[in-house]
Amino acid sequence: MKIPGVPPAELAELNRAQDRLSFVYLERCVIHRDSNAITATDDKGVLHIPAATLGVLMLGPGTSVTQQAMMLLADNGATAVWVGEQGVRYYAHGRSLARSSRLIVAQAAAVSHRDRRLDVARAMYRMRFPDEDTHNLTMQQLRGKEGARVRRCYREHARRTGIVWTNRDYNPDDFTSGDPVNQALSAAHACLYGIVHAVIVAIGASPALGFVHTGHERSFVYDIADLYKAEITIPVAFDIAASESTDIGADTRRAVRDRVNGGALLDRCVRDIRNLLLRPACSGPIDDEWVDEDTGDDTIRLWDADGPELVGGRNYGSELDF
Repeated sequence: MKIPGVPPAELAELNRAQDRLSFVYLERCVIHRDSNAITATDDKGVLHIPAATLGVLMLGPGTSVTQQAMMLLADNGATAVWVGEQGVRYYAHGRSLARSSRLIVAQAAAVSHRDRRLDVARAMYRMRFPDEDTHNLTMQQLRGKEGARVRRCYREHARRTGIVWTNRDYNPDDFTSGDPVNQALSAAHACLYGIVHAVIVAIGASPALGFVHTGHERSFVYDIADLYKAEITIPVAFDIAASESTDIGADTRRAVRDRVNGGALLDRCVRDIRNLLLRPACSGPIDDEWVDEDTGDDTIRLWDADGPELVGGRNYGSELDF
């Protein structure tokens, strides 16, 4: 029996996660499908977005999305993320682009082994301190260095933009209660979390299995996002606050979009995650010449405790002695 509707794209036909748009944020519109494009309709007209180019579609307040639109996103491996006002709150996400469990198996193995988890965490910190030796530092020492680095980053951008900076202070339930720079930081970080979450899910890793952060459904999202804040979201937030914007949320999202596109973040994010989870040893510089190639394996296997994995899709009952 033929399944009705347009067949989903083959894996080889899909755009890689790092080659897609970082994110598109929509609010107060109806989201539907027109052929292979997502449409967003409001009182200003209709916007067409090719589904194959999307990394993540952020659905804000007032959005209504059709089943056909969600089918198209799923078939093209795009991630739909439902968010709150200004894109600050995260609620849910859609389907993964990944076909293989290789990354998540490697992630689970590393996070479950104390020494391997520490190796990955140290590798993450080496990415922030490329000129320093972090091999023998404890997690407490690494956290102290990171805290000092972030405080220094805030002070430097405050001086650069002339913003009066006191500390990071925000209420996740009330976006407008913070001062302009804290509002901009919240909006910028929310965009970055959405991008990173979409990449993690798209390439088949788990957002929950973090190495520095732990105990939260997005622990690994915060791990990876922290690698880029000093370069992307913190300077953007201070620039927006200094511009005396009258719509901090929207202006921050546009600025993050421009900064992300210019810095090829998706490609870096995919490469960093794969290097952290799959490289043979987390001892050298994370940006060295070692690159793991994705095999694109779409084979289902059956686990065997005493031997090699078996290929799925066949009946092994005849081999059993009843």
